[in-house]
Amino acid sequence: MNEHGPKPSDFPNVPSKTHHIQVNLPSEKTDASEAEKANLYFWRIVSAVFYGFSSFLVIVVNKIVLTNYKFPSAHALGIGQMTVTILTLYIGRSLNIVKFPSVSSDVPKKIWPLPLFYIGNLVCGLGGTKHLSLPMFTVLRRFTILMTLIGEYFILHTRQSCPIVATVIAMVGGAIIAAVDDLSFEVQGYMFVLCNDFFTAANNICVKKKLDARDLGKYGLLFYNALFMIVPLTLLWWYSGEIEKTMAYQRWLDVTFLTSFLLSCFMGFVLMYSTVLCTAYNSALTTTIVGVIKNILVTYIGMYLGGDYIFSWTNFMGLNISMAGSLVYSYITFVHKESPKAKSAITVKKG
Repeated sequence: MNEHGPKPSDFPNVPSKTHHIQVNLPSEKTDASEAEKANLYFWRIVSAVFYGFSSFLVIVVNKIVLTNYKFPSAHALGIGQMTVTILTLYIGRSLNIVKFPSVSSDVPKKIWPLPLFYIGNLVCGLGGTKHLSLPMFTVLRRFTILMTLIGEYFILHTRQSCPIVATVIAMVGGAIIAAVDDLSFEVQGYMFVLCNDFFTAANNICVKKKLDARDLGKYGLLFYNALFMIVPLTLLWWYSGEIEKTMAYQRWLDVTFLTSFLLSCFMGFVLMYSTVLCTAYNSALTTTIVGVIKNILVTYIGMYLGGDYIFSWTNFMGLNISMAGSLVYSYITFVHKESPKAKSAITVKKG
């Protein structure tokens, strides 16, 4: 008697059966990966919205200070924003709230040429705003997107998908159509805004590259960029002849003006921080286009305010094509999700 019962080898003519069963089992590694992706996606959206809101709000408070209160110097306002940035981060590091490297001989090399791009962005932005209507200024800013796309490809070696490239072509193409029939065309204004586009694209790409290098970190980039910005901004303040006008301003003791001025200075810091944050979680191109999407509202309002926009159907059509491209890009980037991966499967062998 076979005490152990029959075995498959006792029946050579009967093939053994192997059953493959697909079983969906949760994988801790997969769950952790999905949770990490969801968290990253959440911060991508939050940082982009934060940047867009900050960018819009800083325009509002700057407009109040410079227009409503007729403050005579945009450079002085910029110096105030840099000063608040330096003090806020220095106090934060003293209290161990934020961390960034101390001053050393190699810091200028690590931060350069970021301050140069920021200065160029500031000066050309002010010049373009002065010489162009608000709708044409904002639509010509679309060329920043094309410059950023090219810069990301050659400097950061980042390739965008075909739908993204198509939306960029739509935005820039709409800008060209609008510019062809711009009845208020001015060469100096166009030169200012195109230089502004270059410096903005260069600034965003430089921030992304230095964040990837992890030399200074986002707080170090903010602190040392503001620190090295103080001197050239002060020189511009002096060269423009605005020092005397600033000192002679009669509302320095006005509490409401001081509140608005300090709020503008603080919002300058918030804008710089939100720019770095959005670039860190997304890309230089996304940061650029979020700024463009924010300008959609500004553009349409500018058609009715300011009094310097001359309507034509070709120009209006170009504006709307560019706006549509901005909206499609935002949908592709933040709404259209990738299909989830298939669940892990294992094979169970049953004799």
